[in-house]
Parts: sequence; C-alpha cells; structure tokens
Amino acid sequence: MNKGDIRSHFKALLNRSDCSDTLADTFVDQSIARIQRTLRIPSMEKQQSYTISAATTLLVLPNDFLEIINLYYDNTSLTRVPLSQIMEYKDAGENGTPKFFTREGSSLLIYPYPTSGSVKLNYYGQFADMTADSDENALAQASSDLIIYGALSYASDYYLDERGPVFDQKFMQFLAEIQEQANDAETSGTVQAMRPTTAYED
Repeated sequence: MNKGDIRSHFKALLNRSDCSDTLADTFVDQSIARIQRTLRIPSMEKQQSYTISAATTLLVLPNDFLEIINLYYDNTSLTRVPLSQIMEYKDAGENGTPKFFTREGSSLLIYPYPTSGSVKLNYYGQFADMTADSDENALAQASSDLIIYGALSYASDYYLDERGPVFDQKFMQFLAEIQEQANDAETSGTVQAMRPTTAYED
C-alpha cells in the first residue's frame, strides 16, 4: 500500500468523521516511529562505506541510523568497547590499524587511528520517508497492516476510544509475526552448527 491507501484504510477502520487527513498522517507517522524503535528485519539493513585518506579518529553516522550491526576495517571486524575505554586510548594518539570502536552521539570513534584504507558500517536504518500519497516504502509494501494498527492505537489514545486495547493487541501480534518471520529466515535452508571454541590438532 502507498501512503494514500494506508491513510484511507486507517480512516475507514477508525470510522470517525472528525479525523482530518493531516491528523491521520500524524498517527501513521507515530506508528512508523514506534515500529522502527523495535523492529529489526533484513529490509532495514543498510551499509555505509568510508574511504580513509588521512588520520581519522571518528566516522559520522548516516542520517537514517538506528542501530549498529557491525563495523569493518579492510574486511576485518572491529570490537566494540565502552566509551571510557576509547577515551583512555585517545590520550595515546596512536595511528595504525583500528581494532576498537564505540559510539558517541552521532559519531563512531575508532582506535588506533587509520591513515588509509576503507571502513564499512553495517547498520539498521530507518525506512524511507513517505511524503506524497503515491509513495511506498519497504515497510508499507510488506506490512501495511502493522502501520495501520499502530496508527489506530495512537488514535484511540487521542480520542479516548475503547477499542484501544484491541488495536494495540493486533499491532503487537503483527509485530511479533514479522520479527519471527525475519528471525526464521536467518536460519532456514541450512544446517546450523556450533563453532568450537578450541581447535584440536591431530
């Protein structure tokens, strides 16, 4: 469903004559914000690449950033450490191959400081904005019912509607189904095996 279809379906289910399109859009936006706080599915996975050409201490996070998945320097995974540990390292001011990172505000701090190479950030990002009525993002394509019932939940709070618990229950049901489907997809089609912690030589 595109934005216009979602609004129309939402207003039909809400069944109130005093809900304007502007107010309906507000409820839809609140629903999407709520979904993005909790849902983590493959369609939210994104990648940002950084090319290093001089001593670099930090990387600016993308505007749509929600949560880090992992960070690589020249295809080697960096270890996340507490901010306090990075701050201690910064006093040494050492250049070299980065091994550690942490988040501070809208930036990632890395240490040691690379002077060349590339860094790749895999992260969960926000869904694309839907501005025009014809706009449709990945969430709206796959889970319009989740958006709609989230919006109905917010609308029920606004109007003191007694259907609120029902709307919220259905929202949580849809959210759990979508997350479970994504989790199952990560393990389907292959035999899972535990990697041993110790290697034994013959």
